[in-house]
Amino acid sequence: MKADSLIYNIKTLYTPIHEPPLRGANLRAIKELTNAYIAVKNGKIIAVGETDYSQFLSPETKKIDAKGKIALPGFIDAHTHLVHAGSREEEFAAIQQGVPYLDILAGGGGIINTVSKTRATSFVELLTQARKSLNKMLSYGVTTIEAKSGYGLNLATEIKQLQVAQTLHQQGPVHITSTYMGAHAIPLEHKKNPATYINSIIADLPTIKSLGYVDVVDVFCEKDVFSLSETEKILTVAKNLGFKVRLHADELEALGGAGLGVKLEAISVDHLINISDKDIVKLGQSNTFACLLPGTSFYLQKPFAKARMMIDNNVAVCVAGDYNPGSCPTENFQLIMQLAASYLKLSPEEVLNAVTINPAHLLNLSNQKGSLTPGKDADILLLDAPNLAYIMYHFGINHVNDVFIKGKQVVKNKRIEGETK
Repeated sequence: MKADSLIYNIKTLYTPIHEPPLRGANLRAIKELTNAYIAVKNGKIIAVGETDYSQFLSPETKKIDAKGKIALPGFIDAHTHLVHAGSREEEFAAIQQGVPYLDILAGGGGIINTVSKTRATSFVELLTQARKSLNKMLSYGVTTIEAKSGYGLNLATEIKQLQVAQTLHQQGPVHITSTYMGAHAIPLEHKKNPATYINSIIADLPTIKSLGYVDVVDVFCEKDVFSLSETEKILTVAKNLGFKVRLHADELEALGGAGLGVKLEAISVDHLINISDKDIVKLGQSNTFACLLPGTSFYLQKPFAKARMMIDNNVAVCVAGDYNPGSCPTENFQLIMQLAASYLKLSPEEVLNAVTINPAHLLNLSNQKGSLTPGKDADILLLDAPNLAYIMYHFGINHVNDVFIKGKQVVKNKRIEGETK
C-alpha cells in the first residue's frame, strides 16, 4: 500500500506498546523506534518503522522531513471544563491567602461566579472564547479532549454549553467528546431547597440524552455540594437511561466518592486528592479509571493525589488538565505532564501512557486514538526535544513544533495553520 504522506527522519518515535488499559508495571511500557518514519493514507497510519520506507512511496506521496525531531501520539485530555464565560482572577488573592475553595463557593464565588457569566453570554461569544482556548491546547499537542458542561445549572444554558462543544467538534480539527455536568453545584435560586434542583437534573436527563452526542454524566460529589446519596441518585437514573457515569470524587474531603464510583461502575473517578487507602485497593480491582489532575493541586496549593500507591495497587491511571477558570486556568498541557512527573512521581514513560492510551480507553476511543499504531488515526506530534525525558525536565515551555490530526498538518512551526496573527 502506498502512502498519501510520509513523515521521515524522526530521531526517536515513542508510542504505547500495549493496547489494554495499562496498570502497574505496564504503565512504563513504551516502544521506541530510532531513525523512524510514519506512513499515512486516508488519515490513518498504515505503517511505522525504522530507516527504509521506500515500499510506501509513490510519485504522489507527500514527504515530510521531521528534521530529527521526536514523535509522539497526540495528547488526550480526558477532563476539561472548556466552555465557559469570563475568568476569575479576582479570586486568586483569596486562594493565595488560603481561603478554602468551598468557602469561596458558599459566598457566591467559584463555580457560581462563572455560572452567572455563562448564563449571560451568547452562544457565539462562548464559541469564540472556547475556540481560543482550544487552539492554545492544540498548540501544546492536545488532539482529543473531553469537555463538560456545568456552568449553566439550568437546562437552557447547559445545552448551550454542550452545543458549543459539539460545534467545535464538528468544525475540527480537535476531537471532542461531551459530558453533561448539571450536578456541578447548587445554583443560587435553589440554595434553600437543593432537592428541587436535584430533581430537575434527573428530569432533564432524557432531554440531554435526546441530543444524541452526549453519552456521559458527571457529578461533583463533595461535602456541601452533592452528597454520596444525592450523587448515587442522579447517576443511577443516568445509568438506567444508557449514560456512562463519572464522578469528581474525594477532591477536598475524604467523602468516599471513589468507592461509590466503583459501586456504580463509573468509567472514572477524578481528582482523588483525599481518597482513602481502602478505596485505592477497590479501584485497583475494578475497571474504573483514576483520572488525576495535578494542575488543580498545584493551583489551589493542595496535596497531590497518591499516584504511586495507585499504580502499585494496579489502578488504571490517567493524567488530565482540568482546564477551568477557577482551579486550573491553564491550557498548557505539557505543564500538566511536567507536574505529573515532579509531584505525582510518574516516570516520563508513565506520563506518556497516562496522557495517550489510557485516556483513549477512558473516552472509548482506543480503536482510533492513543498510540502510533497502524489502523489508528494519524494524530502525530513532532517535538523539539532530544528525548522523551527532556519534555518533563525542561518545564514551562512548548516543545511541540508540529501537529498532525488524521494526517493533516494543523500546527506548523508552532503556528496553527490558517490562524491569523
